[in-house]
Amino acid sequence: MINENKKRIIIVDDDDGLREIYAGLFRKQGFEVFEARDGIEGLDLATSKEGVAAIFTGIVMPRMDGFQMMEALKKQAATAQVPVFVSSHLGREEDKQRAKELGARDFIINGTVPPVEAVGSIIRRLGYGSSYFVKVDPLEMDAQRMIDDLKLPDNLICDNCGAQLALKLTSKNEGLAAEFVCSNCNKVFDLLQTK
Repeated sequence: MINENKKRIIIVDDDDGLREIYAGLFRKQGFEVFEARDGIEGLDLATSKEGVAAIFTGIVMPRMDGFQMMEALKKQAATAQVPVFVSSHLGREEDKQRAKELGARDFIINGTVPPVEAVGSIIRRLGYGSSYFVKVDPLEMDAQRMIDDLKLPDNLICDNCGAQLALKLTSKNEGLAAEFVCSNCNKVFDLLQTK
């Protein structure tokens, strides 16, 4: 069963490397990620994609900066309520104030907050639990018995693409959820439905 209820996020930054780091981290947390190189592309994505949970944007970019994009988002009914998180290379106080005035949910200064912590903070602010991906060795302890009992694919290899499965643990307000997820194609093996 493939998870069709993926959370969607738009990452807007002209720094390709930084954008790719954040895109990878959000994908590992189960997000469907859309990437944009500037505010115009980010605005186009925000208005054309349904169900966007958040936008994570840089400030200084060509054509349209992050603040101009935020102003444009607020003017459209479909995007006015989408939470925006601002990523800053400079961390200037005036930028922090401007982000706050435009309704940013958080202002993250690159270099002072590791990307994995920034992603965790954003996920918690959105009301989603934190997720942890754990490698399970089929040859260790009770792993093989678990594979057999839960009717999981042999050796925890995805039957869709052949990649390794990981145990995904997600902390939520009501407790801990567990499922096996393919590390490549993100196919979810729901433990409740495999019995």
